[in-house]
Amino acid sequence: MVEPDVSLRRGWTTGACATAAAKAAFTALLTGQFPDPVEIVLPKGQRVSFAIAKEHLTKVSAMAAVIKDAGDDPDVTHGALVEVTVSIDESSSGITFRSGKGVGTVTKAGLPIGVGEPAINPVPREMIKRAIMEVSQTTNNLSGVVVEISIPGGEEIALKTWNPRLGIVGGLSILGTTGVVVPFSCSAWIHSIHRGIDVARANNVVHVGACTGSTSEAAVRLKYELPESSMLDMGDFVGGTLKYLRRYPIERITIGGGFAKLSKLGQGNLDLHSGRSQIDLDWLAALAIRLSAKDKAIQQIYNANTAMEVLSIALKNKIPLANLVATEARTIAMGVLSKTPVAVEVLIFDRSGELVGSANGW
Repeated sequence: MVEPDVSLRRGWTTGACATAAAKAAFTALLTGQFPDPVEIVLPKGQRVSFAIAKEHLTKVSAMAAVIKDAGDDPDVTHGALVEVTVSIDESSSGITFRSGKGVGTVTKAGLPIGVGEPAINPVPREMIKRAIMEVSQTTNNLSGVVVEISIPGGEEIALKTWNPRLGIVGGLSILGTTGVVVPFSCSAWIHSIHRGIDVARANNVVHVGACTGSTSEAAVRLKYELPESSMLDMGDFVGGTLKYLRRYPIERITIGGGFAKLSKLGQGNLDLHSGRSQIDLDWLAALAIRLSAKDKAIQQIYNANTAMEVLSIALKNKIPLANLVATEARTIAMGVLSKTPVAVEVLIFDRSGELVGSANGW
């Protein structure tokens, strides 16, 4: 895969920062000493170190904080202090997460975290659990652990995000699927896509995958056993990908992504970034009507909070909505390609990488 412009400095997600702070705090709680810097393992296996910006130790808890560095990405959380307080709960086992000041709570369905839960996404939770277990195994401490994450000023920062509309109240979300923030630069990223197409053509590649994220990329590669060199780092820039393919065609392209992103494409959006295109729930409901869905399911779709919730409703009611979304997305893609001899397939995956919708031309 072609990487984005290396002149842009990458940064760290709030999830990675929280993991580092949690590991440092838990280590101090058990040993009396804060490791600084503290090393963690990211989901893809990279080992990275973080400096501790703030620390505090009592007899019953320890707090460590890391300053969020988003690199050259214009991230609203850049420079925020991610504080994690860890305490031991002798009455239980396992790890419990809590929202501190500036970290939100989920109040609506349709997100990967249940209603009433702290807005700490699944991958950061797993990263923190693994980091704590790593320390716990070295100290033979198996008691329950309470992890509370705070971001001073997070409630105000969250007003600049989609959190309030999504029903996340009280602050920011702790996010990240890889631990790494890739700098957002339209020109640099689209340039990298173009170079990826050039390389594929030069090596006589006849089938490329272009995906919106790491989950769909892994699923497409697995499905077709495509080498990494056949994968285009498309991200949100489906328009930039297709327009270049119109000039420099490759025999086959599989566009892979989640239900939300590819719904945007089906609506006619060629830039899938959340800041420049939004899900139209009325459009999804209209598709459900075309599929002769029951009135109750259609009303639930109209009232849904997110595209993820719409997909859940469709699957529960056995409505082949994802297939129709894939078909609509393929139609838009074929329109951009015009009469270019490129066979287009669209595959929609859920968050676990399972195929839930498809449309192809071969």
